[in-house]
Amino acid sequence: MDPPSSPNIIKPASAVGTGHKGLKGIIAGGITGGIEICITFPTEYVKTQLQLDEKGAAKKYDGIADCVKKTVKSHGFFGLYRGLSVLLYGSIPKSAVRFGSFETFKGLVVEPDGSLSIANRLLCGLGAGVCEAIFAVTPMETVKVKFINDQRSGNPRFRGFFHGVGLIIKEQGIGGVYKGLTATIMKQGSNQAMRFFVMETLKDLYKGEDKKKPVPKYLVGMFGAVAGATSVFGNTPLDVVKTRMQGLEASKYKNTLDCASQIWKNEGPSAFYKGTVPRLGRVCLDVAITFMIYDSFMDLFNKFWP
Repeated sequence: MDPPSSPNIIKPASAVGTGHKGLKGIIAGGITGGIEICITFPTEYVKTQLQLDEKGAAKKYDGIADCVKKTVKSHGFFGLYRGLSVLLYGSIPKSAVRFGSFETFKGLVVEPDGSLSIANRLLCGLGAGVCEAIFAVTPMETVKVKFINDQRSGNPRFRGFFHGVGLIIKEQGIGGVYKGLTATIMKQGSNQAMRFFVMETLKDLYKGEDKKKPVPKYLVGMFGAVAGATSVFGNTPLDVVKTRMQGLEASKYKNTLDCASQIWKNEGPSAFYKGTVPRLGRVCLDVAITFMIYDSFMDLFNKFWP
């Protein structure tokens, strides 16, 4: 009688383990998101300002240093942190959704030895990116871009996070914080597909035959930087389109395709790589820090939370 009952005991235990893994991912991811954004926000601010900058008379900045100099001169050092509250409120759920969904998807397709096939690495990352785009990133990024865009005007209207969000919803409805959803899904889906694919692949190469071999945190950071750089070069054009679609002048674009078409026609193909340098610095640092912090918390949780 014992052999037939054994599988029934093992399966529920496995299911619980998978559920715990997803919950651990949500909690560790949320903590990670809050810490990471406080470290890297100024580079995100500069990147967004440069992407919103257009050619001709409307052009305000000559580059990264000029953007930083003018911002500090006009608004003080903490002007570089304009919109931080928006990202802080959003980064915690964003990171929680990203890692929680990745761990959940991974738990469904992981091999017995703990590894993922090439296709599943991409699919799990893609799924994580799509989930975070819908549930966290789109509203967060839309509000953040509008806040930064508002500061560019001579008469800023937003007095704070809740005042700004209330004003946006009052004037544009709930759809006002869901601008650029298609572009954001494309951006986040491709972002996380590339990042998790590179991270899982590099970890797999380091572990070799021993899939339980721990990866030193400094290597996790290096792998994260490589994963971040890969995603930057792979999808900065989508990031530029997304930023324009979420700005205060988004109404001049019919849709995502029209936005891309107008940028190409009016500013040329190089405009799709605006802000690449500050984004590269921010993303490499961001992804390296994120994976290091996340792995550290997961290791801690695994010690005290079976």
